[in-house]
Amino acid sequence: MRRLALALLLCLLASPALADDKLRVVLDWFVNPDHGPLIVAKQKGFFKAEGLDVELIAPSDPNDASKLTAAKQADIGLSYQPQLQLQVDGGLPLMRIGTLIATPLNCLLVREDSGIRQIADLKGKKIGYSVAGLEDGLIATILKKNGLAPGDVTLVNVNFSLSPALISGQVDAVIGAYRNFELTQMQIEGAKGRCFPVEEEGIPAYDELIYVTNPDNVGRPELKRFMQAVEAATMWIDNHPEEAFDVFKGYAPELDDALNRAAWPLTWPRFAPSPAALDWGRYARFADYLKAVGLIKQAAPVPRYAVDLWSPAATSAR
Repeated sequence: MRRLALALLLCLLASPALADDKLRVVLDWFVNPDHGPLIVAKQKGFFKAEGLDVELIAPSDPNDASKLTAAKQADIGLSYQPQLQLQVDGGLPLMRIGTLIATPLNCLLVREDSGIRQIADLKGKKIGYSVAGLEDGLIATILKKNGLAPGDVTLVNVNFSLSPALISGQVDAVIGAYRNFELTQMQIEGAKGRCFPVEEEGIPAYDELIYVTNPDNVGRPELKRFMQAVEAATMWIDNHPEEAFDVFKGYAPELDDALNRAAWPLTWPRFAPSPAALDWGRYARFADYLKAVGLIKQAAPVPRYAVDLWSPAATSAR
């Protein structure tokens, strides 16, 4: 028996360790404080503790994450709740499985020295935007709430060059600027800005950044372990926000700059504390809004494009 036990022990020692399950995660853009829980989960070993080897990929185009995920060329992508609902309405196979940032960051941004003190002051002005369809729809809602019509302003597509377009005077305002990032960037560059939060101007509240996957992946156990690691990282950030920034900036040398240092304390309080939890009402209300303003044809049932991985529906998908 001793010899048998010794032989079994030697076999176990000689066996190669089981490899971690690999997951390819495509970010929405270059690495920045919005991605804090993902970077911390990777750097602090929270993914490793769940048996995961997570590759974080920064795309060259913000639209790549959804496209690659829908095509199963990535396991998880970062997207935005409004875009998800537009893409699902257009037939793209995507499913929300978690929330990264649970509040809107988007704002209508103007220069502090522009003389624009209220939305009504934008009459006759130029507004820059990046995402056609969605953002001009948001602008129309904001204008209507403040007694203006779309014809009262001129829309200018500035691609994703929001802050430079505003600072240079190419436009008088921009939509799609993040209050934690572009607003901070302007201040650092000496051009103080004024932010009109979209959720205070007639736009229903929504999740800014979310995790999506192809619906065929919902039953994969690795996704639940991924969300558990993200939640653990988020709680650690909540408990150690300053140390968490040190971990974040250690991911790549270029992250240790004035913009990220200033944006971090404005960002981490907005990380979803329960990232897997799903607020059905929030998604249903925003879908109704998108339909009402003509941006989608039909307000699809929430379970068609959003799930809590611990729900019975997700469990039965295994």
